[in-house]
Amino acid sequence: MMEVRGQVPRVLEDVDEITVITTIDEDSNTNSPPLTSCGPGSKTSQDDNWGETTTAVTGTSEHSLSQEDIVRITKDLEDSVGLNCRLYLTRTIAVILGLLVFLTPLAFLVLPHILWPEKLQSCGTACEGLYISVAFKLLILLLAVWALFFRPARAGLPRVFVFRVLLAVLVLLFVVSYWLFYSVRILDAKDENYQGIVQYAVSLVDALLFIHYLAVVLLELRQLQPCFSVCVTRSTDGTTRHYNLGQLSIQRAALAIIENYYSDFPIHNPALLSASKSRAAKHLAGLKVYNVDGPGNNAAASAGLAQSQSRAMIAAAARRRDTSHNELYYEEVEHEKRVRKRKARLVVAVEEAFTHIKRMQDDEQKKAPGDVMDPREAAQAIFPSMARALQKYLRTTKQQHCHSMESIQQHLAFCITNNMTPKAFLESYLTPGPTLQYNQNHWMARRWTLISEASVTSGLKDGTIFLLKCVDFSLVVRSKKIPYIQMSEEYIDPKSHKFVLRLQSETSV
Repeated sequence: MMEVRGQVPRVLEDVDEITVITTIDEDSNTNSPPLTSCGPGSKTSQDDNWGETTTAVTGTSEHSLSQEDIVRITKDLEDSVGLNCRLYLTRTIAVILGLLVFLTPLAFLVLPHILWPEKLQSCGTACEGLYISVAFKLLILLLAVWALFFRPARAGLPRVFVFRVLLAVLVLLFVVSYWLFYSVRILDAKDENYQGIVQYAVSLVDALLFIHYLAVVLLELRQLQPCFSVCVTRSTDGTTRHYNLGQLSIQRAALAIIENYYSDFPIHNPALLSASKSRAAKHLAGLKVYNVDGPGNNAAASAGLAQSQSRAMIAAAARRRDTSHNELYYEEVEHEKRVRKRKARLVVAVEEAFTHIKRMQDDEQKKAPGDVMDPREAAQAIFPSMARALQKYLRTTKQQHCHSMESIQQHLAFCITNNMTPKAFLESYLTPGPTLQYNQNHWMARRWTLISEASVTSGLKDGTIFLLKCVDFSLVVRSKKIPYIQMSEEYIDPKSHKFVLRLQSETSV
C-alpha cells in the first residue's frame, strides 16, 4: 500500500514536526535462533538445537507529521470511507459502467420489437448481416476490455488514475448521448426503418472500439518511450540505481520504482550500519572530563560548566579522530580475514555434506523403491554437519536475521532435488541477493509512504524530487529529463582517402 503526503515544503525542511516512533522488541531467551526470517512481521522459529546467543529483532517506524497534517488527516479519516470500501466502490462502478456499455447496443435492437413490432419494416439480408457484425464486434470489445482493464491490481495508489477516470467519463457521456438521441429520434417517433436502427447500434459499437483504442494509447503506449532518467538512492547505505521512465505521473512512477526496487536493490541490512555508530560511541566513551575548580554554586555556573565540558569532549574527539583511521584500517583487515576464514570452513563443510549426499544416492539406487530417502529427509540428515559453519559465517557477515533454519533446509532440499552443486547452494549466502529472495510475502505486503511537494497526479518533470518512505529507510528519487539528441550526417567522398604506393625501381646490389 502507499500513502501520500502532498505539499511538503522542500521535502521536510523547516517543518514543526511531531515524530511518532513505534518500536517492536521481541525478547528472546538463550535458545532463540540467531537466524530468523528477514522482513517486517517475520516470526522467530524456536529450536533448542539451533542458536547459541541471544538475538533480538527490532523494527523502528518513524512517521513525521506537522500539526496541520494531523488535523487534516483526522478530518479525512472521519469523513472518508475505508480502503476496502473504496476498492469495492471502484469495482462496482466499473462493473456497472461495463454492463451499461455492453447492454446498450442490445437494447437498441430489442426495444423496437417490444414497443411497436407491428409497424417495423421487414429486415432484409443486409440487416441480418449487420446482426453478425454487432455480435462479433461486441465479442472483440469484451475480450479487449478484459485484457486491458480486468487485471489484478498491482498496488493501492493514494490518488485516482487520471486517464482511467477520463476514459470512464468519456464512455459515460458517449453512451448517454446515444441514449438521448435514441429516445428523441427513435423511441418518441417510433421509427419504422429497422435497418437504420441496426446501423445506429453498429455505429455505437464502432465508436466504443475506437474509445478502447484510445485507452490502449493513453494507458499502455504513451509510457513506453523513455523520457526521464530517475536516480533512486536508499537513504541508509546510499545504494543507487538508475531507471528510464516514460510519461508517468508521480504516483505511477513511484509504483514502477518500488517494483524495480524489490528485484534490483540488495536486501536492506540494518546490522551493517551499526559499525560506524558503535565506533563513534566507543570513542566518546573513552573520554572523561574532570572539574578541577570544584562544583559550581549556582545554576549559571552549572550551565557554563556543562557547556565547557561538551566543548572539551568535542575537541578531544576531534583530536582522536585524526588517528582513528589506523584503527578503522586494522578493524576492516581483521574483519575481512575473519570472513575469509569462516567462508573457507563453510565451503569445505558444504562440499563434504554434498559428497555424503552423493554416496547416499549411490547406495539408495541399490535399495528397494520403498526404502529410498526423499530430498527433505536427506536435507535434514546432512544439515547438522554444516549448520555450525554456516551459522558462524552468517553471524560474521551479519546475515543471521535474514535466514532461518527452516528456510535453509528448504533451500538445501531444493538443491538436492534439482541435483545442484555446492557452489549453487552457497551462492544464496555468500552473495546478498535482491529483496524478493527473502520471504517475498512479507516484503510485498510492506506499506510505503509517498512524500511529494508536487501533486502526485501530475506528470514527471525535469528536477522532480520525491521520497518513498518505508519502515526502516526511504528512497530518494530525483528525475532528469533525457536530452534531445541532434544527430547529423557527414559525407566522406570514397576517393578522398585513397592513396598510391610508389616503389623505387632501383635496388642495391
